[in-house]
Amino acid sequence: MTYKEIIYKITSSIPKGKVLTYGLVAKLSGLNSPRAVGNILHKNLNPEKIPCHRVVNSKGKVSEKFAFGGSKEHIGKLTNEWVVVQNNKVDLEKYLWDPNGVDTLQAKLR
Repeated sequence: MTYKEIIYKITSSIPKGKVLTYGLVAKLSGLNSPRAVGNILHKNLNPEKIPCHRVVNSKGKVSEKFAFGGSKEHIGKLTNEWVVVQNNKVDLEKYLWDPNGVDTLQAKLR
């Protein structure tokens, strides 16, 4: 499985109403670079199946350069899933998805 496939699988696993950070997706996928995760998600050809809007930065900020309509669209998609966004940020303490530990999710992916 390629890194791209792993990142898409992780992103597809994030439930509605929850988010992960680029850094956590990188860690779960085995990549060292949150930026590489962002680049891969920016090229997502199927945003309906792969909900890249559920990925935010390490401080909970939405992307100003969200590939599918900028920050307004990013916020709109999160809000439609009951995620509250204030000042372009998501409260990670409330909305960060805990996939029952990194090792558990990594084992499912391999």
